[in-house]
Amino acid sequence: MSETPPLTESASSSVGRITLPRMATIVAVAAVLYVAQDVFLPIAVAMLIAFALSPLVSGARRMGLPMLTSVLLATALAFFVIGLFSLVVFYQLADLAVKLPSFQANIISKLDAIQSASGEASLMSRLMEMAASINSEISGVLPGEGAATAQPMPVQVVQPSNPLEILQSLVVPLVSPIATTGLVIVLVIFMLLERDRLRDRFIRLVGTADLHRTTQVLEEAGGRVGSYLLMQLLVNAIYALPIGIGLWLIGVPNAALWGLLTLVLRFVPYIGSVLAAAFPLFLAFAVSSDWSAVLYTAALFAVVELITSNIIEPWLYGANTGVSSLAIIVSAIFWTFLWGPLGLVLSTPLTVCLVVLGRHIPQFELFDILFGDEPVLASHQRFYQRLLSGDRIEAASRAEELLEDMTAAEFHRDVALPALLMAQDDRDRGVLSPGQESRLAGVGMAVVSDIAALLAEDSGEARAEPQLRITCLGGRWPIDDVSAAILAQSLQEEGAEVRHRSYMDLTPGGLAALNLTETDCVILCFLDSTPTRASLLHIRRIKRLSEGLRLGIVIWQMPKDLILEGAAGPAPVDPAKLAEARSLGADFVETSLEGAVEAALQDVPALPLPETQPRKRASRPRSAA
Repeated sequence: MSETPPLTESASSSVGRITLPRMATIVAVAAVLYVAQDVFLPIAVAMLIAFALSPLVSGARRMGLPMLTSVLLATALAFFVIGLFSLVVFYQLADLAVKLPSFQANIISKLDAIQSASGEASLMSRLMEMAASINSEISGVLPGEGAATAQPMPVQVVQPSNPLEILQSLVVPLVSPIATTGLVIVLVIFMLLERDRLRDRFIRLVGTADLHRTTQVLEEAGGRVGSYLLMQLLVNAIYALPIGIGLWLIGVPNAALWGLLTLVLRFVPYIGSVLAAAFPLFLAFAVSSDWSAVLYTAALFAVVELITSNIIEPWLYGANTGVSSLAIIVSAIFWTFLWGPLGLVLSTPLTVCLVVLGRHIPQFELFDILFGDEPVLASHQRFYQRLLSGDRIEAASRAEELLEDMTAAEFHRDVALPALLMAQDDRDRGVLSPGQESRLAGVGMAVVSDIAALLAEDSGEARAEPQLRITCLGGRWPIDDVSAAILAQSLQEEGAEVRHRSYMDLTPGGLAALNLTETDCVILCFLDSTPTRASLLHIRRIKRLSEGLRLGIVIWQMPKDLILEGAAGPAPVDPAKLAEARSLGADFVETSLEGAVEAALQDVPALPLPETQPRKRASRPRSAA
């Protein structure tokens, strides 16, 4: 599947921005979904079942069956399994209801033992009093030894109900769920039959100008939701089978019921396993004479959960749902509020659909930004944000995290230098205060030092004797010093002996203190795309200090692959400034890290300083004769 071209930054910022009308629209849609849940809930359930059955229908079609036959067979099979599941659960619940009174004495004895162990009255004593009260009420209602001395009860004559009233009392409560189930079945059948036409109508609704993007939305949404439902069902079945068998071996009543409920409850994100374990633990507490059954049940759920979460799920899930963990929890709360328990089960698939829409359709980008699991900022943007906040620990941690997957040179080229160029752009626009610039430069220098320490730890081999001695200086501002330190580190990794100095040393006294007679090459680094002529005139001043000294100018430029089409960002380097630097005597002029390193390491003689025209001097005015 080919990747969809990314949205431009300008388009992304305008489309993904949270505005008051957009928030009002979202609130209005949520209100409609809540009020009209009787309409939308069957549609949502039918849509997800259709997603899950779509691969079965496609497989039947490949076997040569007609479309109608394939749809009817898949639908009949699915709802037969659902009906059989419901029947077994209903039978098990009825059987459990009959057995519950027999557990009463065991529960009371256990609570009594807990109260005796605790000594004083506590929560358990109150539970004991409540259980005794319930027991006395039950004993008063049920016939027993005291029935002969019981007070006569008043007799109330009730007219017998006619058959129509009895039928109405039985049928009316079942009309709504039966009608909803029938509606879901009909919707599933027609969604599967009309899926090609529904796809075409969705494309026409979104727009035919970008069929590639719209088609990819449908393919990814169907693939993610369908694979999620089927894989989750398979994982839940693998989880529920040993749970049911284990509970049966432990002796927990109605083990089949708890196995089936575990299969369903694990569709609930994060808390499904806890809910599935709560009921068997209570029954194990109720039926066992000691605590062994409770401990065995807890151990069973813990072991199966660990194996499933750490081995089976990573093995079966080829890719995740594309939704962040926090978004899954928030969406579960939201959909449960709207549609109750069914909304809790449907929350993850519905959120997956919204994220896929937002990933490919600009109008829905808000959902991908809020709920997606992919970073919404580029690496250099995130790193710049850490630098801007002045948090050295966070910035260094981010750098170390990125260095696990890239070399130091790649980090400097694709992350650190682009982040500094963003800082220079903010400075040019007047939004970066001097205090922020100073703090940012300090954090940047600290991160470069931390990277140097990491590189020193990783390089166990002895370095060869350096052949070149190079000095890197910032051009004009504190952030230029950081870029010079980055270049110095890159040159040092290539085997050169490198010094890094601040832009504040570009004074006559500072340059004299540098003792450039022992240096082969000096490099001035500028983040400003149009450095002033006064800054470039340092070329002449430095070259005059030592004969044969090579001097390079680096005017950093954002890598082309990090520039989004139509995006506002650092201005490109002015070619006139490159030519001006050469005319002033620069031995090389570069705009990239690779070019600067390569040019600095060349063992070539320095270019002579070009001749300059003598300055014009004001002539002394002649005295009047």
